[in-house]
Amino acid sequence: MNNEQSQAPLHGVTLEMILTRLVEQHGWDELGRRITIKCFTDDPSIKSSLKFLRRTPWARKKVEELYLRTIKKTT
Repeated sequence: MNNEQSQAPLHGVTLEMILTRLVEQHGWDELGRRITIKCFTDDPSIKSSLKFLRRTPWARKKVEELYLRTIKKTT
């Protein structure tokens, strides 16, 4: 089981790391265009976005999927 976890693409990557990378890569405007959620479009910040994403599984899933697509393109 440990080996399976270490091979998962998001293993060891925090939500804050994911969000920071996406903001650096795309910027808030593009992020809000790709994933239309208020915390990305109205006065966005890492702190407020993390709070929302931690409570909203469907939104977190979209962010994680975008992150995985983003890192695939850069590797």
